[in-house]
Amino acid sequence: MTRKRNLNPDSYYHVIMRGNNRLPIFGSHRDMLELMRIFEYAHDQYPFHLLAYCFMTNHYHLLMKTESESLSKIMAHINRRYTSSYSKRYNHVGRIYQSRYFAKEVKSYSGLLAVSIYIHRNPINTKQPLVNRLEWYPYSSYPFYFEESKEAPKFLKLDVLKEYLPHPLEKTNAKYCEFCNKAPVHYTILQNSGGTLKI
Repeated sequence: MTRKRNLNPDSYYHVIMRGNNRLPIFGSHRDMLELMRIFEYAHDQYPFHLLAYCFMTNHYHLLMKTESESLSKIMAHINRRYTSSYSKRYNHVGRIYQSRYFAKEVKSYSGLLAVSIYIHRNPINTKQPLVNRLEWYPYSSYPFYFEESKEAPKFLKLDVLKEYLPHPLEKTNAKYCEFCNKAPVHYTILQNSGGTLKI
């Protein structure tokens, strides 16, 4: 019997889903769009919001808070629908995910900044960077922070992270993006001030 997780409904969580045996869970641009569509549908059914997300080839990251339903129920819904869709497209038999999602509670404002930066920098923090600039990676929430005129997914809240930028930075998404790009300098500051993620 699976042990029930004791999750705090008032907290943000860093959620990670990995492919089984670290194999890809996305084979194409269409797959990435399909997961986005499933998130939109899930949001209509079970309200939640994200502060950051990034879809990589064999895993994805979320910085997530639920509003009425449990995190477990929402993630089960999302992963079940994506598994079904993926299996039909590729005639796949068996599971595509390594296990249940990983979820770590983020307990401080500086922690939210640290986790969001880690998530947004995933595409350039690989052995071979996928892009040269964070805003060029289309499967992440970062481009919506960088260019606020872009129509963001309805589950993405863009007005939270900027409020937690340290003094004397302006509380704007432009400054948040600068903060992300100077991340190697800022990681230590964030960790020392209560960030919960080791980077």
